[in-house]
Amino acid sequence: MLCKSESYDGLYIIKVVMIYKDLVEEIDAYMERDPAAHSRLMVFVSYPGLHAVIWHRVAHWLWGNRLFILARLVGHFGRWITGIEIHPAAAIGRRFVIDHGMGVVIGETAEIGDDVTLYHGVTLGGIAPSVDSEMQKQVKRHPTVLDGAIIGSGAQVLGPVTVGRNARVGANAVVVKDVPDGVTVVGIPAKPVDAVAVAPDRFAAYGTPTQDTPAREERAIAGLLNEVSALRRRVEELEKEQAQRIVPAPPEGGDDTDAETDAPHS
Repeated sequence: MLCKSESYDGLYIIKVVMIYKDLVEEIDAYMERDPAAHSRLMVFVSYPGLHAVIWHRVAHWLWGNRLFILARLVGHFGRWITGIEIHPAAAIGRRFVIDHGMGVVIGETAEIGDDVTLYHGVTLGGIAPSVDSEMQKQVKRHPTVLDGAIIGSGAQVLGPVTVGRNARVGANAVVVKDVPDGVTVVGIPAKPVDAVAVAPDRFAAYGTPTQDTPAREERAIAGLLNEVSALRRRVEELEKEQAQRIVPAPPEGGDDTDAETDAPHS
């Protein structure tokens, strides 16, 4: 039989191996989604999004073990060196990528699935007022982002809404309602670009479609511009027809002059 020390050593080795595999998996996710990532070493030493997630893993473990103040201190340190604020209680899945990262805020009750991508300036925040904060404790106040979702830079996802699997949130959109699986939303407030869901394996940088069908608003504007051009041409034609119908009037007093000229002299 193994003694307790040997058992602890074995568990420690297993945990170290698991942490190493998870770290390699996180780095590979950056390699797959960021063409600027030239090597694993580059990602490990210079990507603030990866650093923020690593510090969050530590803070989240401390929070789960009820070391709340220490967890907040670790989270604060991670925010100080990365510019990314993640509450220690937030639940984050595997292969989570924060590209660029500056200004990202993830609230306490936020839940993030696997293979999710966030860009800089994203907020996963709440909408409840600051009054009666005691009544809001242990209450779901922040978004849930399911597997494979992409949220573009500057987007604000507010309240206990759900961003569906493989959904896309365009840059600077404000999401206050649930986003269905595979749907791309843009604008303020965010609305679907099209009813057709995007392919799960199609990556959309910044969550914004670049080759998809134009949004309904764009098609409507293009139609209005075509109508304006047609109306302008018609107005020009009418002006030409009106100009041709106008006959120049004879000069005033012309007949009196001729009569005086023809009259005999006395």
